[in-house]
Amino acid sequence: MTGLLRSWVESANSEATDFPLNNLPYGVFSIGDDVKRCGVAVGERVLDVAALERAGLIGSKDAPLYRDGGWNALMAAGPEVWARFRARLTDLLTDGSPDRDAVEPHLYPMTGTTLHMPFAVAEYTDFYSGRNHASNVGTMFRGAENALPLNWLHIPIGYNGRASSVVVSGTGIRRPWGQLKGPSDAMPRFAPCRRFDLELELGAIVGTASQGPITVAEADANIFGYVLLNDWSARDIQAWEYQPLGPFQAKATATTISPWIVTREALEPFRRATPDRESPLLEYLQETEPYLYDIDLSVGLAPDGGQETMMARTNYDKMYYSAAQQLAHHTTSGCPMNTGDLLGSGTISGTERHQRGSLLELSWGGKEPVTLDGGETRTFLEDGDTLTLRGAAKGDGYTIGFGDCAGTILPALVDPYAR
Repeated sequence: MTGLLRSWVESANSEATDFPLNNLPYGVFSIGDDVKRCGVAVGERVLDVAALERAGLIGSKDAPLYRDGGWNALMAAGPEVWARFRARLTDLLTDGSPDRDAVEPHLYPMTGTTLHMPFAVAEYTDFYSGRNHASNVGTMFRGAENALPLNWLHIPIGYNGRASSVVVSGTGIRRPWGQLKGPSDAMPRFAPCRRFDLELELGAIVGTASQGPITVAEADANIFGYVLLNDWSARDIQAWEYQPLGPFQAKATATTISPWIVTREALEPFRRATPDRESPLLEYLQETEPYLYDIDLSVGLAPDGGQETMMARTNYDKMYYSAAQQLAHHTTSGCPMNTGDLLGSGTISGTERHQRGSLLELSWGGKEPVTLDGGETRTFLEDGDTLTLRGAAKGDGYTIGFGDCAGTILPALVDPYAR
């Protein structure tokens, strides 16, 4: 495994940073009331890529890729352009680079920036590809013998979600209203969700558009990068609405992503194989290379005014299906995939209780309250709770981090139809 790449940006050489030269994740930032700009995180600083392009240090002035406040133009340009851009950035920032004096004026302290959505989401699909999560949820509702649906070991299950409700880390999450009906209720009622939950996921971003079926290898090559993803879930709304067509409004409140896109190239040293198959996959889903990653993941919950409790720790390598398999399956019907499509991995849980990536699992459907470090208990999320997902791949003397993926629960509107 490659060791730490040294940069003339000193903060990028610290073992504590999430953003060494080995990483160079892509985001969108602004300073004060200024315009949004494409930026790259390096140590404790953000590099203004649009300014580098205007100065002729990267890309072409005649075909700008970094000036519209998002990364979709680069994503659409394809893997060869991605590789050249990343190599050029590395050259500019490597210790001893002759371009230091030209680049340094375009670096800004990260603490003085506001981070925005890093790309325009075209479509959003959420999968259900963590076996431990699926087994836990199935056991709660159908018993251990029938925990997994009959198709689960053969196919990456998913549903089409709402691209319009994908938001960047730091955005407040309003508790939703919806139809609720308990087991003893004669009729449903319209009320605020009381069983609001998080889902710890990794999001894969499609860079290269496709028409018609593609292989798992082609799908992997088409993925531009990854973000942390919290697919907020209204469990009580879902329980009433999901039959027969699955999640709808219960998953439409919001999906929060981290502000930095970690590229597939930065994650190359951390590839891991999917698990052995209990039932052989059909040929089009079989992998010839490792397509999962060794990424440590955690969930922190801080009540309003209180200290944060680490609720869960797990790893992305616990998934049963990789993002490449999910994307390949998505195309089998001839479904076109667009630049900016976002694929949620599904909740990432391990085999132990502390590795469960949702409160539904941690509290076992609300029957086993979780005690926070400050003494409070939770079965589901309460107003004022701040949830923070973190993720990092650990290299030899360096860390590939994603930045925080955080959101705070805001109270439900008193009257959602008040005008």
